[in-house]
Amino acid sequence: MGPNQGFGGTLWMIFLFTLFASETVQTGSGENDRNFKMCGTWRHGNGKLTLAHDFKRGCGNITISANESSLSIHGQITAQCQNSSVIELGPSPEARERPFCMYWEPLLDHLWVEVNGKNHTLCWSSGLQGNCCTDLSQGKKYGISMYGILNATQQDDIISYQIHPAYGFFGGMINCKNEFCDEASKGSGDKVNMIEETVMRSKVLGNVVLPCAMSTVVEMKEGFQGYNITLPAPRGVPPQMIPSVHLPSCLKPPEKKKVKVVCTYFKNSTFFQWHPKANHNVVRILEDVVGITVENEIITNLTEPIRIGFHHSVIPTSHSRKCVSWDTKKDPAEVTWKKEGCETIQKGAEDTECRCNHLTYFAILVQLEPRPVRHLKALTVITSMGCAASTLSCVVLMIFLNKQRREMNPSTAVHRGLAMALFLLSFLFFLTGIVANVGGNKACCVFGAALHYALLSSFSWMSIEGLHTFWLVYVVFSPSPSTYVWHLVGFGVPAVPVIVLLAIGKVYGVIEVVSSDDVDNSYLMCWMDVSPDSVGLLAHYFINLTFLAVVVLSGLIMLFLVQRKIQNRDEWRKNKVAFISIWGLSCLFGTSWGLEFLDFGQLSEFILFLFCILNSLQGFFLMLRFYILDRMRKQSGSSLDGSSSTASSTRQHMLQE
Repeated sequence: MGPNQGFGGTLWMIFLFTLFASETVQTGSGENDRNFKMCGTWRHGNGKLTLAHDFKRGCGNITISANESSLSIHGQITAQCQNSSVIELGPSPEARERPFCMYWEPLLDHLWVEVNGKNHTLCWSSGLQGNCCTDLSQGKKYGISMYGILNATQQDDIISYQIHPAYGFFGGMINCKNEFCDEASKGSGDKVNMIEETVMRSKVLGNVVLPCAMSTVVEMKEGFQGYNITLPAPRGVPPQMIPSVHLPSCLKPPEKKKVKVVCTYFKNSTFFQWHPKANHNVVRILEDVVGITVENEIITNLTEPIRIGFHHSVIPTSHSRKCVSWDTKKDPAEVTWKKEGCETIQKGAEDTECRCNHLTYFAILVQLEPRPVRHLKALTVITSMGCAASTLSCVVLMIFLNKQRREMNPSTAVHRGLAMALFLLSFLFFLTGIVANVGGNKACCVFGAALHYALLSSFSWMSIEGLHTFWLVYVVFSPSPSTYVWHLVGFGVPAVPVIVLLAIGKVYGVIEVVSSDDVDNSYLMCWMDVSPDSVGLLAHYFINLTFLAVVVLSGLIMLFLVQRKIQNRDEWRKNKVAFISIWGLSCLFGTSWGLEFLDFGQLSEFILFLFCILNSLQGFFLMLRFYILDRMRKQSGSSLDGSSSTASSTRQHMLQE
């Protein structure tokens, strides 16, 4: 064999070995895996996209396929779930790739798909299954195509880097209750002492079966002084990550000589997390769940709380966490978490202690949206004081402007409309917290709509101020629109979207603003429900931000135009006049509301404080502006608005302002 043949033969052997090794990895099975996970990147077209599924009961094959417009899952692996449907995912005009993962929990007969960060549950959990289809192994892999699944993985192990239109998997039927629960119980420990023992069981709460519960039973005898429980550690979980439980002495009923308390520990909270009414983009339960019960007793209103210490991964400061308990008074077939009855003690980024006065199941709820607000108490005090000052200032300003009514000045009517709108906004915002705490959701439905109307009306009048100023400065030979037109735009137009939202319903109500400093003391206010996927969130983007953008943009344009007109005047070169001109017009045009668009990055806290100070005091600043102008008028002998003479004098005074 020549040198070239030897070299080529060596390369060929390396190629065959690599191919064989690759196929060996690709045909790996999911044996002994508690759950199944298959992920990849879906390469698709830019048209309408859908997620289709078709499931039948039994244990056979399942195929995960993808093409230009659809991601499909169909087969026979479920115990109880049998359905088929097509879910619209919406078009993708820019990106041609979307990451996805399919998750399958055979023990709970629960299957869901995550596409581009959004979860779609295809089979809801139907409780603990006796026999289930598991140990899914890779079967047939289809050829290469332009559209399909890229970078496919099974249990985070790579299957293929190429684009395949479909992957097949097959499973086997086992007694999953015995297999999984027996496996989880290995190494959990035997009897610890005379009053504590560790057992494995399937817990039943109402009509709900909770799988593979790891329980510690403690017998409380006479003279019980409290007890610290060490919960059993599941295989593979470090001891320092196991929750700790302290039972207070008051837990034992005094009339009984001895009674047993059962502490149940779940490491996988999937059953508690995924149910039809949960919005997982808003809240999420951490994986540790601890249940505490006393046999034949309902324990509430403990004088000394039970203490449960949870140890978890680092929770970002942008997300709040709260201790919650399972509300068993509601439908037991649904997982409903409540915050009442538990106090949250944050002992660090990785440790949280729950102090609760009753017994049930406990967990840590992480609030993803809306994000908690830092320095909420200080911001609330600043805003309340600013709104109170603005309310009184607007009353004084309206009285002052009413004295100018005899001059029949169009500018005075516009100023008075803005003062009335700001008065309504400041007054209602000052009372929103009181109404939310006293009146509840029904009162907030009306009050929130009124507050929304006041905000939109204020934005409308700020835009009118800018348009009116433009008319006086640039359109000097044409009369400005009638006062009735201004009032129709300022007070009539904002009422239309508010009435429509009231007709839709479930838009306004009590809103909870969470503080990052104290998650148990949230601020309640009457406003729009802006939670993800809500009508209020769409209304906020399409109505509120549209009004705000018009106000800020028109205000900045008018400031620029007025500055161009007056920059060459001698009076403009005086710092005092220049400052009063820009500051005064900013009060009229509402340009300070543009700080809303700058609330990001390292300066977000500074911007937030500045936003609250300037906008809550806008009514006060507006009154101060007119007071200064009135002083200047008395000193110069000119009129307040200067529009009662000729067009030339109108322009001259507007430029001076």
